[in-house]
Amino acid sequence: MPAYRFRIYFEEDESVYRDIAIRHDQTFIQLHEQILKSYEFDSKHAATFYRSNDHWHKGREISLERYDKPYRAEPLLMSETSIVSEINNPNQKFIYTYDVNRNWTFLVELIAISKEVASNLSYPAIVRKEGIGPSQYGTKSILGDRFMDVEEKYDLAAASEGFGEEGQEGESKEADEGSEEASSEEEF
Repeated sequence: MPAYRFRIYFEEDESVYRDIAIRHDQTFIQLHEQILKSYEFDSKHAATFYRSNDHWHKGREISLERYDKPYRAEPLLMSETSIVSEINNPNQKFIYTYDVNRNWTFLVELIAISKEVASNLSYPAIVRKEGIGPSQYGTKSILGDRFMDVEEKYDLAAASEGFGEEGQEGESKEADEGSEEASSEEEF
């Protein structure tokens, strides 16, 4: 039973990508769900795959559902379309769009075909992550949600200006007086 490995690039930065392994008999709905999971997106919005050529031009649609818009050709449905049915060449490409309001676009490229599935994987599977993915609804820090824990643990909010409590006025005067006494003692 063959398995495919797709690389899903974030359109705006090709250094950010996810590799997903999927069996040939699985459907585009399973690939769609795995892409969302790999980029930590929710599944609340419309999504569509487009067959593509080497120049990333959109072709036939493979849609989550039939939307209220005019179609040149009736779209295929993700839940009814197997992966193998849309693989026409060993370098097959798709364009995946998600959330028409934010217009998330990902470039999906077939990068490997294996003759057998790996027994240690539960397909579809995320097999590689590179780069920090975009945040679906706003900014995303390098530390992600863990930054909140760091901020609370070390109370970073109190030192938000970059200055701690050391070296306050009283301490600096005492330090200056101490250094004056030390220099006057050295003279004798």
